[in-house]
Order: sequence, then C-alpha cells, then structure tokens
Amino acid sequence: MAKLQKSIDKRNALVKATIELVNNDGFHATPMSKIAKMANVSPATIYLYFENKQDLVNQTYIDVKAEYTKYAFETYDENMSVEAGFELIWKRIADFKLKECEHAMFLAQCDNSPMIDEASRQQGIKHLQPLLDLWERGKKEGVIKPLSDYLLYAYAINPLSFLMMIQKRGVFQLDKEHLEEAYQSAWSSIKVCK
Repeated sequence: MAKLQKSIDKRNALVKATIELVNNDGFHATPMSKIAKMANVSPATIYLYFENKQDLVNQTYIDVKAEYTKYAFETYDENMSVEAGFELIWKRIADFKLKECEHAMFLAQCDNSPMIDEASRQQGIKHLQPLLDLWERGKKEGVIKPLSDYLLYAYAINPLSFLMMIQKRGVFQLDKEHLEEAYQSAWSSIKVCK
C-alpha cells in the first residue's frame, strides 16, 4: 500500500510540475529534465508513468479537465430547468477558474494551442457532456439559441478565462457584482429572446 501511494505521489508531482512549468514557460520551453527536477524525481522515472512529453501533457490535460468538470457538475441535477442548470454550472465553473487559477490557466493554454492531440481533446470534451446535454435540451425547449456547441461555449464560457487572466495580472478584481454581471451577459448571449 505504501509503495502504491509513493507511486501515486510521484505521478501527481509530475503532473503538478508540468502544469506549473507549462503555465510559466510554455510547452516548448519545458523539457522533460526540468519537469523531473521540479517533481524531485529522476528523468527516467517519468517514463514509468508516461510514454513521452506529449503523453505527459495529454494525460495532465485529461486529469485537469476531469477535475474541472467534476467540480463544475458536482451539485448539478439534470432535472433542473435549463436556466437554473446553466446558472449553477456557469457559477461553479467561474468558482473553479478563480480558485484553481493554475489549473484553469493550464486548461486555457491547452484549449487555445495545438499542444494537445485530437484524441485527448475529444476525451476532454466528453467530460463536458452534462453541459452539452443541457444545451441540447435547451435548444429543443426553445430556451437556448440553436447554435453550435462551440459557439455557445465561446460566448458563454470562454469569457471566464479572460476574466481569470486579467484578475491574475491584477488589472481587474472580480467581486460578486461583477460575477453576477458576467453571468447575466453569458446567459443573455445564448438564451432565445422572447
């Protein structure tokens, strides 16, 4: 049992180091040797857990995406109305992005660059299925605009990454009022106007 925990700890240390280094230095400026050093393991140890750097980054992306979506959907009930469900999910996503800024930054970099392979990207999208299902139901009920899920995500969710980045830089401080305004703007951008 202690050996298993030590193995889990090493893998977690590698994932943590990868997130920090990719956030600070970018994917291409993050060699495996630097990741190993930061994780306090030998470079050879990485290959016990990951095939190569691409596999390490892909697996880190999938791990972080799973953590992000688990948090986002933790209190969601698919029997909620579309509007109530979207509000709950949106506010949980905002909370995650602001509390787990390093993880959210890593996801934003991965989502906006070619460093993640398509298979891993598709696996990451599967974690968003409850939101996609909610949008599909909203389209059928005439509550959500009949747009591509990519457009809905771009207008309703992606602005949170921008807000997180400017808060991290100290340019703008999000308070409850700003978050409520941001939510109302996100909802207005995807709901059908009646």
